[in-house]
Amino acid sequence: MYRASGLRIMQQVRGRITSEIHGVYAVAPALKTFTLQQQQTQQGRWTATSTVTGKQVTPPQVTPPPRHDWNRAVSEAERIVGYPTSFLSLRWLLSDEIANVALHLRKLVGSAHPLMKTAKHLLYNGKNTMQAWGLIVLLVSKAAGHAPSVPDVEQDKSAGVLHSQRALAEVTEMIRISHLVHNSVVNLQSGTQAGQDVATFDDMSFGNKIGLLTGDYLLGHSSAELANLRNQEVVELISSAVRDFSESEFIGERDEQNNPLPYKPGTFQRPSLSVGVDFNEHDVMSPMPIAQVLGNPEQEWECRNILNAGSLLGKSCQGSLKLAGQSEELQRHAYRFGKHLALAWQACLDAEPFQCPTLPLDATFSLVSAPVLFHLEHDPGMYADLEAGKQSVDNIDYDKIHKAILAGPALNKTKELQRKHTAAALAVLQHFPATDARQALENIILAMQDL
Repeated sequence: MYRASGLRIMQQVRGRITSEIHGVYAVAPALKTFTLQQQQTQQGRWTATSTVTGKQVTPPQVTPPPRHDWNRAVSEAERIVGYPTSFLSLRWLLSDEIANVALHLRKLVGSAHPLMKTAKHLLYNGKNTMQAWGLIVLLVSKAAGHAPSVPDVEQDKSAGVLHSQRALAEVTEMIRISHLVHNSVVNLQSGTQAGQDVATFDDMSFGNKIGLLTGDYLLGHSSAELANLRNQEVVELISSAVRDFSESEFIGERDEQNNPLPYKPGTFQRPSLSVGVDFNEHDVMSPMPIAQVLGNPEQEWECRNILNAGSLLGKSCQGSLKLAGQSEELQRHAYRFGKHLALAWQACLDAEPFQCPTLPLDATFSLVSAPVLFHLEHDPGMYADLEAGKQSVDNIDYDKIHKAILAGPALNKTKELQRKHTAAALAVLQHFPATDARQALENIILAMQDL
């Protein structure tokens, strides 16, 4: 009885709603027709005015395609590979070394030392997170699978990856973060502006000690973990990525704090590489031909960021498949995927400061980011504003450069650059079997596009 009466009530309500909707759009035959008065292209909406009542009627708004949520994509990916992959796991947070670092970092709270900014990005759970690198390595490992010859004792059957691959994922994150922590060290020589600032000298000096010790500890521990894999080819591969980190620090001019500066437009006039910027496909451990790409904004940007990021992620993905006994061809696909994903990620981060019409107070951006390099190609005269940063990039009027870039085509070119490497990464993924791990990688890429 109650169910029948409930159904009758629902039918009455549904009938009333339907009649109301029909009353809005059809009103009555006497109302004649609607005349289109105004069309609003914004958000796909338009309005109509009745010739009888004169009242505006707005049809239902077209629902835009759903945006991919970054945090959800990462959470689902972590579930697929078993559990969070970062070295910031419970066993690390409870170790004496990490506890001591955290204790000393508290003393730097309120100071202007760059190490605090690095620590913030390390713990920040968003698109800037550095902890997703190990996750990418494990997803590639699970997507590719392993050779039948791999013993059962080496397999983590619940997660679908090898124990050695999980160790390599942690090594990848430790090397990446040790590099970023080392880059937070401030030059305190007496001839520099920072070295002459007596008020903050003690804080900067203490921060440098913590940064050096922390970076050295992570790099040393990652070397020990890498050696425990007992695979000479993987050790050489990851060691070459560490070499690439160092090589990236010697491209172009630098200010006194080692912040990179772009080349003066017209300094190099070389033909662009027809095959693109990359290592030798059959020998990724050989150095990259840097001199051949200088002077071309896109290729110079790719060169800097392959050495600074793409090399480690690509070679780690390649190394994980080498541990699994996969073919050389699939290993090269894994390297290409990691490289293109890192470049697409960097292009996304480079474009982030230019998403707002005004630059937030005290905010800065890299002077070798894609928008800056593309704008220098469009307007070489802006280099005069960058010359003030040869002593320190803090002397540059970032707000002026920000407005100039927004007024030019550089931001659109940066977004095209991101789409180019995103499409390349998705294309490489098609060489992997269709699994939940491959789908998780695709979701992360799509979520990165929507950031």
